[in-house]
Amino acid sequence: MLNGADLLIVGAGFYGATLAERVAAKLRRRVLVIDRRPHIGGNAYTEIDPATGAEVHRYGPHLFHTSNKEVWDYLHAFTRFTSYRHRAFSSYRDQVYSLPINLATICQFFGRRLSPDQARAMIAEQASELGNRPPANLEEKAISLVGRPLYEAFIKGYTAKQWQTDPRELPPQIITRLPVRYTFEDGYFNDRFQGQPLDGYTAIFEKMLAHPLIETRLGVDFFDIKELLPKELPVVYTGAIDRYFDYAEGDLGWRTIDIEFEHIDTPDYQGTAIMNFADESVPYTRIVEFRHFNPEREFSGDGTLIGREFSRFARRGDEPYYPIDTRADQRIFQRYQARAHHEAGNIHFGGRLGTYRYLDMHQAIGAALKAFETIFVPYFDGQSETVSMRSRPS
Repeated sequence: MLNGADLLIVGAGFYGATLAERVAAKLRRRVLVIDRRPHIGGNAYTEIDPATGAEVHRYGPHLFHTSNKEVWDYLHAFTRFTSYRHRAFSSYRDQVYSLPINLATICQFFGRRLSPDQARAMIAEQASELGNRPPANLEEKAISLVGRPLYEAFIKGYTAKQWQTDPRELPPQIITRLPVRYTFEDGYFNDRFQGQPLDGYTAIFEKMLAHPLIETRLGVDFFDIKELLPKELPVVYTGAIDRYFDYAEGDLGWRTIDIEFEHIDTPDYQGTAIMNFADESVPYTRIVEFRHFNPEREFSGDGTLIGREFSRFARRGDEPYYPIDTRADQRIFQRYQARAHHEAGNIHFGGRLGTYRYLDMHQAIGAALKAFETIFVPYFDGQSETVSMRSRPS
């Protein structure tokens, strides 16, 4: 099966595909990429819906944004980007508000026109309940950013549905992904570079993995072949780290998503790509209407495709999407780190699942580029005896 491969990569998502491409293109080494799914691209996999012509994000919407020029320039070898800039909205008590929370959101929610200084002063007063104490969890961090009224309207219920966890049990850093603005700027991301890949996400992976020194095999489960691998073969593992060790230290908390797809006989269902539903009484977290990610395209037919997202805890056998990363999870992960440090063989843990770390697409690519330079170049140049990464990335 290995056909003289110099490196085995488990997982054909952004981390694995980036490393495969760099090792093949720059170091001229043979790389075998395997994935137990029937397709490349990991959770970023997309395909065209034949009924509408819309590009369907099968595992939930992916929106590319970064301020990392190295990552942006690297991806331009495999795709061009559209000028798409994401704008999001939230439905709360049958009213629609702009996200992220900005001056328009604040004025509308409190029913009055406020200047930036007035809004900032009002929110500062509402956020003062923490005093000088640093936020200890997501709820406290959110209150410190937007005050309790806005937190309870737009964040509390949505977060409880999204993470299936009390916000007081979630780490504060999760909510720092949500910007707060005291202007009417309603673009969701602040990053310098933004857009959607012109030909879709799957096309990026097809080009990354097209190098003649890369072989890709799909429908192959790493654990079916693990014991057959030569001990000296370097392996990049991008799956869930608790699964790798057969859950010996306990199950890490993961969140997964179920998407209920529906074709609707209208050319435009909700007027935007993503509508959040902040009310906890609404069972789904958001509705995605895929055609709005590519307004530059021509679509067939008069219908549209939507996806209702339902978030829940991942069980064994589910596709884990996001680490929940509670304090209990952090303790379990530390035990897996210790096991990784003493693991026999030449194994490198990477990606969101392998490092139990919330990584956006650009962060996964950036981490892979860094690992290539600091770990794989020295290894294949004979300056290091191992490709192992035993610590959580910063």
